[in-house]
Parts: sequence; structure tokens; C-alpha cells
Amino acid sequence: MHLLEIVLHSSEREAVVPASVPLHPERTDASSSESSASSDAEAVWAVVTGMYAAHEACDRDEVDARLDPKATMWHSEADGLLLGRKDLDRLRAERAAAASGPEWTGLDAHDPVADVLGDTALVRYWLRVDCAPAADGTPLRPELVRNTAVLQRDGSGAWRIVHLHEEVRQTGGVPL
Repeated sequence: MHLLEIVLHSSEREAVVPASVPLHPERTDASSSESSASSDAEAVWAVVTGMYAAHEACDRDEVDARLDPKATMWHSEADGLLLGRKDLDRLRAERAAAASGPEWTGLDAHDPVADVLGDTALVRYWLRVDCAPAADGTPLRPELVRNTAVLQRDGSGAWRIVHLHEEVRQTGGVPL
């Protein structure tokens, strides 16, 4: 089963999001079978989507469980490169203190392209961030973000995100 067959897709997607690109099992480590590569790609995608599900559930521990403590991140809300959990926690505190802007209501990671190369994986995907209507009822457009995640498998076989790069392609929270 290809990874894209197990991902639910939103019918409300904006035209700016490109069509799905298939998983590339032929680009996986030559020593792995296609079945193993597909299984690894599914496990990697589960780490990524699990991170967003935990974020929606406001479960910081579950988000952090998917991130290597030393993970680096080009975060869409930060100017500089975040270097590990300390920088991420600082950004989280700044965000909580500001508490302004639209109310985000949902996250949809979709259209993954994954390559597994031994104990390292590279996943490219889109993230749609939905928001509640404005106070006056005006619908607000979603934010569309291109992402690249690099994951590594640890000694126990668990995948962890070691780098995440976000690029906002459509700013959300503004009237449609």
C-alpha cells in the first residue's frame, strides 16, 4: 500500500496546493525491500501526522516525543534557526504571551513524498492550518505551509524528527 492511499484528503483544498506526488520506494536504501521501504515510509509519516494530532490536542509531551531533543527547526514564526528544545520552548512561551491573531481550528498534513535511506528519512508535505471565522462571522482563509522533515531512526527503532523546515506559501487568518 502506498502512503498516499492511507492519508485522508480535504475536499476544501485551495488551488495553490499541487497535485499529490507518489511515494518513491524506488529511491529507498537498496538493501531494503519495497515492502520494508513502504512500511518505513508509513512509520515516518505516522510520526509527522502524530505530531500534528498531538498539537491539535494541546499535548506538548506527545509533540515533543516525536522530536529529537536537539532537533533544529526553521519555524514559520521564528526569524532564526531554532536549536533544540530550549529554543522551541522559548518560542512557545512567546506565542502564549502574545495570544493574538486568529483562532486556529485544525491542521491537515497531506500530500507526502517520503524517501527512506537506511536510518534517515526525508518527507516533503503540505500543511493546511484552518482557522475559525472572525468575530463578525467573516470566513478566514487557511494558512498553507510547505514542509520538509528529516527523521532518524534511533537504536530502539523509533523514528524522531531531527529537522523541520516550514515555509508559509499562503498566509492564513485573513478574510477570504
